[in-house]
Amino acid sequence: MAAENFTSVQEFILVGLTNHRKTQMLLFVVILLTYSFTVLGNLMIIVLVLTDFHLQTPMYFFLTNLSTLEICFVTTTEPQMLAHLMAGNGVLPFTHCVAQMYIATSLASIECFLLAAMAYDRYLAICRPLVYTVAMGGWHSLQLAFASWVIGAILASITMSSILRLPFCGPNRINHFCCEAPLLLKLSCADIRVTEQIVVIFSSFILLFPLSLILTSYGMILWSVLQIRSKLPGRTPRLFSYIALPPGRGLPVLRHRHVHAPDPIASAKVNSNYDKWIAVFYAVVTPMLNPIIYTLRNKDVHDAAAKMMGRWGLSYRHQVV
Repeated sequence: MAAENFTSVQEFILVGLTNHRKTQMLLFVVILLTYSFTVLGNLMIIVLVLTDFHLQTPMYFFLTNLSTLEICFVTTTEPQMLAHLMAGNGVLPFTHCVAQMYIATSLASIECFLLAAMAYDRYLAICRPLVYTVAMGGWHSLQLAFASWVIGAILASITMSSILRLPFCGPNRINHFCCEAPLLLKLSCADIRVTEQIVVIFSSFILLFPLSLILTSYGMILWSVLQIRSKLPGRTPRLFSYIALPPGRGLPVLRHRHVHAPDPIASAKVNSNYDKWIAVFYAVVTPMLNPIIYTLRNKDVHDAAAKMMGRWGLSYRHQVV
């Protein structure tokens, strides 16, 4: 019966990064360029891998998955940011806010497991080369990638379902440029302590389990590299160009802090200015790094790009040191 007294929130007002109009237009141009570069750069990687026979290996198969994920992630947040910057204000319907939050959280979860799969692939390629072809055959690579997408989506669904069980009847102003679980939690009318515990437990697993696999894999790779360094001093630096990974976004929900204030608005404002500028890094900058890191010193990708541009009648020169 108490739930009947709640006034359901129909939309959320996103404060955004700034209210200064000139700064908004400047940010619009910067984010538009960044978004375009991110999408085109990751699309280039996908096209090169699909069209060049030499790039159709497990390593580049996982890279196409990562590039697809990055395109989906930036498309979830940045077009909305651009629209709000152009309009000068941000209003998002409740359902759109929930959808954005779920998709972004799912993609962040999937990335954690996908990076773990990529680290395992590099471990087998460098430390177990004799069994690599069998262990990471086409079907096994597909299974690992599929498992990353499914497990990440399921765990994110559990986390989001625990949040959506809460009633939202009060303030609808979010000091951010997109919908994130920590800030949405603080706007609930109910006691959020149990939900916080659920979110922290699942988010910790999503982040720490893949992280432990990544650290273990690269620790063993580093040990193997040190063992062969004296034998192949000129080749050792080249190995690192094949095991570099872009920095992960992590899960936004893990940045939530326990703040119990009588005023939900005051609670939502605590550290939110800092959080949203940190979010700019993982929502805008990090996805742009993927095509840069994997093409800057990668001879295979350069060769594939040169052949493609040659077919188009363009000239392309590169030099990998």
